[in-house]
Amino acid sequence: MLSSNKGFTLIELLIVMAILGMLAALVGPSLFNKVGEGRINAAATQMSSMEVALDAYRLDMFKYPSSLEALVKNSSSNSKWQGPYMKKGIPKDPWGNEYQYKKPGREGRDYDLYSFGADGRDGGEKEDADVLNWKTD
Repeated sequence: MLSSNKGFTLIELLIVMAILGMLAALVGPSLFNKVGEGRINAAATQMSSMEVALDAYRLDMFKYPSSLEALVKNSSSNSKWQGPYMKKGIPKDPWGNEYQYKKPGREGRDYDLYSFGADGRDGGEKEDADVLNWKTD
């Protein structure tokens, strides 16, 4: 009588696990790079939305606000204010940090809007690099 034991041997399972481990080692780093690129793109998109809100504020008030909070709250009770210009509030960047806003901006710009990137500090490379509204590559 023949035995009908069907299944995988330990060696076969170890070979499959080794192949999966090699695939993960090859594919994993490129996937993590895509996550970083996605966060950078998300920050640029959020800043574009804030720029639209800043421009709408300027159309109503004839000047850019001194802080981003003016886009969601009329602290001066000015009758020209038609906000909130950002209905869901001021978002944090994809790394959980506050966006930076300076008025007036450097080099003759009306304002500078930027994120410090993953490291939360000025400068950096790759995902740590600053995301700047005046530099859209």
